[in-house]
Amino acid sequence: MIGRREGPLMRNNNTHSLRKSRIAIAIVIGIFIGCVCAFLFPNGFFVSNSIPHSNYNLAGSKTQTNSVACESSERVNMLKSEFMAESEKNAELKKQVRKLTERLRLAEQGKDQAQKQFLALGKQHKAGPFGTVKGLRTNPTVIPDDSVNPRLARILEKVAVGRELIVALANSNVKDMLEVWFTNIKRVGIPNYLVIALDEEIAKFCESNQVPVYKRDPDEGIDSIGRTGGNHVVSGLKFRILREFLQLGYSVVLSDVDIVYLQNPFDYLIRDSDVESMSDGHDNMTAYGYNDVFDEPAMGWARYAHTMRIWVYNSGFFYIRPTIPAIELLDRVATRLSNEPNSWDQAVFNEVLFYPSHPGYDGLHAARRTMDMYLFMNSKVLFKTVRNDPNLSKIKPVIIHVNYHPDKLPRMKAIVEYYVNGKQDALKPFPSGSE
Repeated sequence: MIGRREGPLMRNNNTHSLRKSRIAIAIVIGIFIGCVCAFLFPNGFFVSNSIPHSNYNLAGSKTQTNSVACESSERVNMLKSEFMAESEKNAELKKQVRKLTERLRLAEQGKDQAQKQFLALGKQHKAGPFGTVKGLRTNPTVIPDDSVNPRLARILEKVAVGRELIVALANSNVKDMLEVWFTNIKRVGIPNYLVIALDEEIAKFCESNQVPVYKRDPDEGIDSIGRTGGNHVVSGLKFRILREFLQLGYSVVLSDVDIVYLQNPFDYLIRDSDVESMSDGHDNMTAYGYNDVFDEPAMGWARYAHTMRIWVYNSGFFYIRPTIPAIELLDRVATRLSNEPNSWDQAVFNEVLFYPSHPGYDGLHAARRTMDMYLFMNSKVLFKTVRNDPNLSKIKPVIIHVNYHPDKLPRMKAIVEYYVNGKQDALKPFPSGSE
């Protein structure tokens, strides 16, 4: 009984003690939070950085503000200038990067193309024993593409023999020589030849004489030259026109009209190179090459320098196969003649063929062969040497090109008299050179 009376009193004491303890804990927690806030926000929660310190002088503050504003304006202008300058530099760098990227792409493309061409020639081989190794010189022909010129493709199907033919360009200025040209082709019995008529008169002249003729579609850039151009100017057109023949897959003997045909040239071609050309040389050295020693006495012990010489190929008579290097040759020559209108086509033709690769220039990788100088004869060889040599005069040439003499037509007729009609003194009235 006594214990039950004291129970409520004790419970009251415990409750009062517990309340005091909670208050103490709350006070401690509040103090702790205050300390943390004081540490993290020493300037309080609502202090703005834009409010100037109360100790600053008001007048001084206005002056400083104006100064800062002025300096800021100058600084902004300076930054704008720097930004523009850097932008221009950046644009220039981007331009250089694009150029370098394009060069790299082209280099990679060329490398890939070279690899493809190499693979097209066949698989790799080990080198054979000494003296048995022989390099490749005969490049594969291109795949014919009749879409290049369907009308010409149909003509060539009728005219060409074994996908080969003789092609000559002519306008009215060379009409008489053209007649001697095709008359002797017919006499020899060559069926595969074609005249590219550069004007309407020549087209009608060929048709009236049953001569295969092709009149190109109108092209003012070519037609204006073809109608009125002289021998050299017209000669330069052939490099542009011939490209279509090669793209169509035909091999061509390109012929000037100041040539007399005595035999069929297709019976004497080797056909192992991209270009097979007659020479302007007049003996074995000049036609096929020689070691020319240059003497400079001032150099003392090293006074003699060896040079390799060869007289140029004649761009008025050559055989060209439908290969990539051959088409590249035509493109390069045509481009240079277009950009250098005063250049001679034969000089450019030889420079492109012979100049090697060197810094700043990639040479043409075309195989070339020099024709037999006594079978494919120039008029210097004939009038200076052959007609005066009893043994050489017995040789019957395949063709004779009257390229060294301006009096072309009478010499062409005399050549026919000498070799075809057997008139032994037909060549005697003409000088070795030109008067």
